[in-house]
Amino acid sequence: MKFIGQLIKSGKKFSTALLLNKVKAGSSQNRTLRKLLTKAAHTEFGKYYQFEQILDSKDIYKVFCQKVPISNYSSMYPWWQRQYNNEGNITWPGKVEYFALSSGTSEGASKYIPVTKEMLKSIKKASFRQILNIALTDLPKDYLTKHYLMIGGSTDLHFNGNVYSGDLSGITTQNVPPWFERFSKPSMEIRSTRNWQEKIDKITSDAKNWDVVMVAGVPAWIQLLFENIIKTYNLNNIHDIWPNFSVFIHGGVSLAPYRRGLDKLMGQPIMYFETYLASEGFVAFQHKPHSKGMRLVFRNEMFYEFIPFDKNNFNESGELHENPNVIPISEVEEGKEYAILLSTCAGAWRYMIGDVVKFVDVDNCEIKITGRTKHFLSMCGEHLSVDNMTQALHIVADNLKLNFIEFTVKGVPYENFFAHQWYIGTTDVNVDEETVKNMLDETLKQLNDDYATERLHALKTIMVKVIPNDVFLQWMDSQGKTGSQNKFPRVLTDEKYKSWVSFLNEIKMAGV
Repeated sequence: MKFIGQLIKSGKKFSTALLLNKVKAGSSQNRTLRKLLTKAAHTEFGKYYQFEQILDSKDIYKVFCQKVPISNYSSMYPWWQRQYNNEGNITWPGKVEYFALSSGTSEGASKYIPVTKEMLKSIKKASFRQILNIALTDLPKDYLTKHYLMIGGSTDLHFNGNVYSGDLSGITTQNVPPWFERFSKPSMEIRSTRNWQEKIDKITSDAKNWDVVMVAGVPAWIQLLFENIIKTYNLNNIHDIWPNFSVFIHGGVSLAPYRRGLDKLMGQPIMYFETYLASEGFVAFQHKPHSKGMRLVFRNEMFYEFIPFDKNNFNESGELHENPNVIPISEVEEGKEYAILLSTCAGAWRYMIGDVVKFVDVDNCEIKITGRTKHFLSMCGEHLSVDNMTQALHIVADNLKLNFIEFTVKGVPYENFFAHQWYIGTTDVNVDEETVKNMLDETLKQLNDDYATERLHALKTIMVKVIPNDVFLQWMDSQGKTGSQNKFPRVLTDEKYKSWVSFLNEIKMAGV
């Protein structure tokens, strides 16, 4: 207990020193950029883009922007593939041992994002800072001596003979500090379990032996676990088995749809803390229970840039225009949305990760995630892209000899969880919607592993309404969006969904 008290006391000073305002953050980020460029100057990437010349310039950031292009997975793929094949000193010094799997792209079923030793250290530092910030709330002093339950991907990583790959949560969990392992649950044996239901059953079996104070994980999975524990032990709520449970650290998807369901499983109020841990690095975390957003993590070998998410920089499909307006942290404005770029100690350079963030407290560098640059559907971690949707529908149409043209999808609440509502336009008649639904669902499962996983859990079903294709065109006309330059949105926003359903009700075709 004396050690814990000293840790909290020193942690308070440490955490306070790292809470930067906008002005200090700008200066700190300049130093971070110089540090990153210096370390990577003699890599293949650094030589190609003349990092040494950038470092010798009077305005490093300006020249950095001129010489190094904005990147995405497609442009970084040739560099990272060399690292995956065990080449060293490509985008970061040394060889890369781990690769985090992320959502699929045209290059394959999944993206392979490098996770260097320095990045693992960066993630550990940010995680430790968040735990210390939580400990500085009004929690009991023995908070750090209780058990922490972390639910993530399997630690049973794939090894290709050179490198390991798997979920980032599985990689980081496998590399937790020795002192933390004593308090971390579940066991390494359970963490390595790949089958989700089997993992839930094993955790449930051991749950009675733990004194859990903090839980970390994706909301949908945590809700399913809690429900299983309560049912198994015939409890009234989760606090019947874990009376000291006080903190839930969540991320990956918005908590809002889950909050009511989670609160019903509690016997007393708990604190919720959001975290922004992407495959490319630990970006931000909520440092107080009632903060407006999450504070960006600084002094941790992560350099941020921002592109205003507007029509001047992006088209309606979320594609970046040529020569976009890119700004550093010192120039962001409160209330505005930005696509975020990362340059990191994992060898990502001006990498657009696809998230859109809004600054909700610019003085304290607090952000919240508001969406994606492109149309994706991810209510509970299914990460369904428009490419997945289009390809699946094409396969179904071919198999059934049907002519599907337009389509749109909306994620909707369903039995305390979620569902996807599909609307498909066709010129055919007498289409069996149930057949289309079942085949579409199975095809999506084959194309997208995340979708297949969530269909077993939080994504309860999909619903399909097949309508004449002219209806789509009529709605576009009603919106003043006719013409070849206008496209029907593949993923409906809440506002457009209300308009769409209202329009369908008017012509008696809603089917919802």
